[in-house]
Amino acid sequence: MIRGAILHLLNEQPLLVDLAALPGTGDSAVVCTNVRLTSGRRPAWVDRADHWFLFPLAQVRFLEVPSAEPDGERTDLAPAAPARRDERHDEPDVELDEELLRRIRET
Repeated sequence: MIRGAILHLLNEQPLLVDLAALPGTGDSAVVCTNVRLTSGRRPAWVDRADHWFLFPLAQVRFLEVPSAEPDGERTDLAPAAPARRDERHDEPDVELDEELLRRIRET
């Protein structure tokens, strides 16, 4: 179970959902339960939170899946976050032209 995924539908507000599994390449719908608004409230069209819902993939813009569960355990479906690169070391060393600096100071 993937908890706390965000389902972005076409022309609708995003929904927080719990997914049984990520949709596969042959799937035509997203299967989820515990549908709620991002504020945590249940939408008016949801009768019970424990019902399962099918959203056609044609109506889904994209799906945000959390990289880790709240207790810190990694899900087996989410990729590891890429390592951050230190941007300070990526910049090439630039030598300052003294003549250019003199002209800038005079301006």
